[in-house]
Amino acid sequence: MYAMGTTQHTYGTQNVRSYAMLQLLLGNIGIAGGGINALRGEANVQGSTDYAILYHILPGYLKVPDFKHEDLATYLDKVTPRSQDPNSANWWSNTSKYMVSLLKAYWGDAATEKNGFCYNYLPKKSGNYSFIPLMERLQAGGFEGLFCMGTNPIVGGPDASAIAEGLGTLKWMVAADLWETETSIFWKRPGVDPKSIDTEVFLLPAASSVEKEGSISNSGRWAQWRYKAVEPPGHAESDAFIVDQMFKHIKALYQKGGAFPDPIVNLSWNYGGGHEPDIEMVARECNGTFQRDVKIKGKRYKKGEQVPSFALLQDDGSTTSGNWLYCGSFTEAGNMMKRRGLEDPTGLEMYHNWAWCWPVNRRILYNRASVDLNGKPLNPRKAVIVWNPVTRKWDGDVPDGGWAPMSEDGTKNPFIMIPEGYGRLFAAGLADGPLPEHYEPMESPVSNMMSHQQCNPAVAIPGKLSSADKYPYIGTTYRVSEHWQAGAMTRNLPWLVELVPDMFIEISEQLAAWKGLKNGDMVTVSSGRGTIQARALVTSRIKPLRVSGKLVEQVGLPWHFGYAGLAKGDTANVLTTAVGCANTTIPEYKAFLCNIEKGGNKA
Repeated sequence: MYAMGTTQHTYGTQNVRSYAMLQLLLGNIGIAGGGINALRGEANVQGSTDYAILYHILPGYLKVPDFKHEDLATYLDKVTPRSQDPNSANWWSNTSKYMVSLLKAYWGDAATEKNGFCYNYLPKKSGNYSFIPLMERLQAGGFEGLFCMGTNPIVGGPDASAIAEGLGTLKWMVAADLWETETSIFWKRPGVDPKSIDTEVFLLPAASSVEKEGSISNSGRWAQWRYKAVEPPGHAESDAFIVDQMFKHIKALYQKGGAFPDPIVNLSWNYGGGHEPDIEMVARECNGTFQRDVKIKGKRYKKGEQVPSFALLQDDGSTTSGNWLYCGSFTEAGNMMKRRGLEDPTGLEMYHNWAWCWPVNRRILYNRASVDLNGKPLNPRKAVIVWNPVTRKWDGDVPDGGWAPMSEDGTKNPFIMIPEGYGRLFAAGLADGPLPEHYEPMESPVSNMMSHQQCNPAVAIPGKLSSADKYPYIGTTYRVSEHWQAGAMTRNLPWLVELVPDMFIEISEQLAAWKGLKNGDMVTVSSGRGTIQARALVTSRIKPLRVSGKLVEQVGLPWHFGYAGLAKGDTANVLTTAVGCANTTIPEYKAFLCNIEKGGNKA
């Protein structure tokens, strides 16, 4: 099994293709290769809760093939949306161009039209490979090994004690991080005899974000290039180095033989001969190149040139692109992510010459929805784009579809990524849709006042649920400013540890009085999954609520703590339940039932 951490704001293009290599690699050697997430630029520096959301997509939001898609033609037929509206751009109709260009980026000259561009090399999914089902399979002994790079599931995953028990079923685990994490030392967690655990664990010292070069992307999709400030200490290495070395050594083994070695030995993998892969070569590959001299839309391009835009990607094998959305980020003019221009003609702080924004440097998605049918801004004081009838072009941001306004003939509907081309009043394709509905969390002390259906019927019912009679209080987890994610970085920094040294539970003044608690008292918090200790933080920020005539108390806990690092504390996710959203299987961290009692076994 392969798990990788992500963050809410770091998506390094320098490693975006590593996902495919490891998905193939681990699937090929039988470890659990359905793929969990794309390796990101800072994947080895922090744990997260969203490691397994993206198992269903390849780079650029291309759908992962299903086992029923036996060849490329079948795959494209099943996943490419169709539209009968001539005014719909239906941009996903270009799926074949992006998929073939991706396959060419993976396997280069080995990928030809005759062999379906090596489509058969891709692993095919046959189920749900998101975090909760994978952890359930882990606990059942379904994996022999785990690569755990920059993620800390014992702190970040729901029902954390069960995950810790599951790790003991592994034969081996490789962890890469800046410091020891709870997951990397699960075999010596409190209350466990290390002699009883047979898992062999390898800890690889990793480089932090300032100790390696590459790109970083924020939630606004700006891909910005960062430079290495200092060398990693000791034997620490970047994630790019670790993945590169792992691939090269395993490829050498497969060149000697093995079951179905082709996806490994034919993988296009050439990023210079230095100690580390040349990250700009990876970024160039993510952008894409022309594989032969071509003429497109009346213009000639030479073999080896960078593709300037995804609009020029082809499905005949003449182009590559490791991620079609990043096509344009590294052109013949250079690395667009390195730009630092401060021009802002719109006055809306879009800064089009600062770094690069996917796709096509567009700063506001669906910006054609900001204008009326004649192309005039609905808010003239904050014009994102405006139609210029003289130049017959849009001024301002890069238009999301460069056609003329809707009032003119031959245009296209403004929502170009949706087959019908219009904004939707509800989301299509949901497991529990299409109309919105309120459901109570799986664990709730009150009945659903909005519907006769108490909980979401599309959610799989897990075990270990708590009842309100034994666990009367609503628990929720959250973050604090001083700590980050699963705490591997921040709980090892003395000045942050000094600011928030202890695990705490935030409770209302009324509940504190009822329980006889004051600030700093140790309390025991329990749920149907386990028990932890924390210090009471009595606050007026949380107040009891009266729901259907019943007084309901809520308590809050940060989820950053664990038993490794300088600041140690019990893990809030020992209490949370492994319930996943019906559509994404993202865990239901924000609501669970618990009980609190005064006292604990800590001073």
